[in-house]
Amino acid sequence: MLRTALRNVLAHKARLMMTALAVLLGVAFVAGTLIFSDTVGEAVKNASARNLKDVAVSVQAADEDPDAPSSLGPGKDGKRATALDNKLADRIRALPGVRSVRANVTGRATLAGTDDQPIGNGWQNLAANYQPGKDGKDSRYPLVQGRGPANGGEIALAETTAKAAGYALGDTVRFATDGPVLKKKLVGIVATDDPQVTAGGSLALFDTGTAQKLFLHAGQFDELIVAAAPGTDQKALTAKVREVLPAKRARATSGSELAAEQSRMIAESNSAMSKTLLTFAGIALFVGIFIIANTFTMLISQRTREIALLRAVGAARRQVVRSVLAEAALLGLISSVVGFALGTGIAVGLRAVLDANGAGFPDGPLVISPAAVLAALGVGVVVTVLAAWLPSRKAAKIAPVEALSSVEAPPKLRSLVVRNVIGSVVTALGVAVMLYVSTLKSGDDLPTAMLGSAVTLIGVIILAPLLSRPLVSLAGLVTTRLFGIGGKLAKENALRNPRRTAATASALMIGLTLITGMTVVGHSAQIGMDKMAATEMTADYQIETTTYTGLDPELSKKVAKLPGVEAMAPLRSTGYAVGDGFGSLTGTDLAQIGKLTRLTFTQGSLDAVRASGGIAVSQAEAKLRGWRAGDTVSLKFDEKKTTRVKVAAVYKDNETFRDALADVSLVDPHMTQVKNDKLLVKAGGGSPALAKDIRHALGDSPLLKVQSHEDLRKENAGQIDTIVNMVYGLLGMAVIIAVVGVVNTLAMSVFERTREIGMLRAIGLARSGIKQMVRLESVVISLFGAVLGIGLGIFLAWAGGSLVGSSFPTYEMVLPWGRIGLFLLIALVVGVLAALWPARRAARLNMLEAIGAE
Repeated sequence: MLRTALRNVLAHKARLMMTALAVLLGVAFVAGTLIFSDTVGEAVKNASARNLKDVAVSVQAADEDPDAPSSLGPGKDGKRATALDNKLADRIRALPGVRSVRANVTGRATLAGTDDQPIGNGWQNLAANYQPGKDGKDSRYPLVQGRGPANGGEIALAETTAKAAGYALGDTVRFATDGPVLKKKLVGIVATDDPQVTAGGSLALFDTGTAQKLFLHAGQFDELIVAAAPGTDQKALTAKVREVLPAKRARATSGSELAAEQSRMIAESNSAMSKTLLTFAGIALFVGIFIIANTFTMLISQRTREIALLRAVGAARRQVVRSVLAEAALLGLISSVVGFALGTGIAVGLRAVLDANGAGFPDGPLVISPAAVLAALGVGVVVTVLAAWLPSRKAAKIAPVEALSSVEAPPKLRSLVVRNVIGSVVTALGVAVMLYVSTLKSGDDLPTAMLGSAVTLIGVIILAPLLSRPLVSLAGLVTTRLFGIGGKLAKENALRNPRRTAATASALMIGLTLITGMTVVGHSAQIGMDKMAATEMTADYQIETTTYTGLDPELSKKVAKLPGVEAMAPLRSTGYAVGDGFGSLTGTDLAQIGKLTRLTFTQGSLDAVRASGGIAVSQAEAKLRGWRAGDTVSLKFDEKKTTRVKVAAVYKDNETFRDALADVSLVDPHMTQVKNDKLLVKAGGGSPALAKDIRHALGDSPLLKVQSHEDLRKENAGQIDTIVNMVYGLLGMAVIIAVVGVVNTLAMSVFERTREIGMLRAIGLARSGIKQMVRLESVVISLFGAVLGIGLGIFLAWAGGSLVGSSFPTYEMVLPWGRIGLFLLIALVVGVLAALWPARRAARLNMLEAIGAE
């Protein structure tokens, strides 16, 4: 029986090739994901280890003392204050076992390139102090060109940063940290493998005094890095360092603890990425299951007499099952080995593509772990064997007497009653769950939505043979009317075996369901955001910083005085506590804000808020707290002080003012440092260049984002399109595998119908008619899968849309008819292309040989 299995694999190479391709692609996806994750994880881990090479103890500023100035945020002078100073550094240097202490200052600086455009990526725009050793160099930042900065007029940049900005040694670099534009001479270019910089950020280096002046106070540091003398125990040294630290103002962590924490964070980040990619790989393999099962079912149907003969000469049912499973295992193993090799190439290519798009992974060798090899090969073999299990049981049920049956007898079709009942129950359960999901409003209910979507999808897959008859018949009416006898034959062929048609179409349906669902949600979210911007904000421009660190209130005065500015209002916020909950209070200019936003009041008015000096709250906050206009409530703005304020109005929920709004005079006393989060500006008539004037008035700082309605729309659209396009790319593998399935089914169907095609040719059907019949059958099956997938995707998007709508009130489902039409067109093209080889093969069959075929 084992020899029989081997002979069958070799005898049916062409028929099994497409099945092998489906397994191969799925395994390649899995292998590529695992190898990519291992490679990137190892590279990042090695880079982190290099950064921690000489770190025995890290001393960092802390703000555990509520009476101490915060080290995590700016004080009233706009700078952070820490307890790490020169005196503390000297005390640590004096401890036994300490070889050296490196004092670090860190911050953020956004550079303007030679084209005046900001460089880098917001929070990844790093800045630090350059600390030369005895050799005049900082070992953390190897010099590529020039030297390190030595005074307040000099700066050094990372090599990637200088290249992106277009700067060369000797150029004047324009940048901003948290205020006006500064200029310094570029004296050095350094190398760094900091993941934040290589992943699209930037790095600027200053001498220590300048860095302290920019980000801290003179003589203060963010971190002290302690290097141990040879033979010193890290834990013992860490304990000694802790003894000299100011209580609650600083904390010490050993180098081994830092390494363990970084390894944990890297593993978590790597795991999240791997799980995402493996999810899509699982979808691709799930699609492949239909192709494998379909192929083996058709092969067994075509080998009925052969299997019956084996049974007649003494083969037991278990031997038949094992023979088919051995055939599947061999196919899976061969496909998995080739797929693993392809997956290795995918891993290398994926890293190169992501690096080219700014991912900036650290350099490192390709890592192929034994676990990745075993997992990829195991998945390929197990999936193939499982998919072949049901066909193998069907093979075992073939009776020996069927060896005497006429070869012309069509295969018996099993009843679909049991399958239809099970499918109806599963589908009804999934639909019930999704209808329940449509009533939910919290993003925390996403797992329930995912479960309901999966159950619904499985139910429809089970019901697909039942659904194929009406939908294929409807498509057949069109093909018959347009193409005559060829169209009618295509319809009849598609309806001949509903299970096969359903299995083939289901592979395509799965990919289109997910793609359609994501497209509808993404399109609807974009429309909702556009509507929100149009209905909530009448301002022409929104001004904020790229690092979201706030704007100096003095800048708003400059903007207000510009010619062409009709109205301007700042937005700044502070948090408050009430009972056991928290909220956000936005301060603004109440006299101007009505001209810049659309606020709809259900109780009270903006004038009432101004007159009372109180607050207005959103409907959601009022409902949550049980407040009404006219109530006086107690808000705690810090841990020691409670303020009594009047609720003067209630407004409809608004994204600009989340929980509550008030005049800036009420908010400012409760802010550590008064800064505006945003400025809203309305332009008067005839001011098309106002955005440029605003930038110029604010010093052309690279920190600034001056955005119009269209700019905000494009930014939001870009974020959504990025996610949707990524999903398209990842699901593309599943669609490709589905296309392979259509080709495979048609090719084997042509082989199965060899005599029938010969008879059609004998009674006068031309070769072109044969080709047309096969093509139309392929198109009908593809469109059947597309209609099911698109319809199911729209339903799931509608049911799950309520969870997306919880993020903003203006969300409502809007169907992207253009893209839906494109999906149908793609399905049509898939049908035509998938039929090219099978149709050509059918048309080239020799008429007489085909009639005599067994």
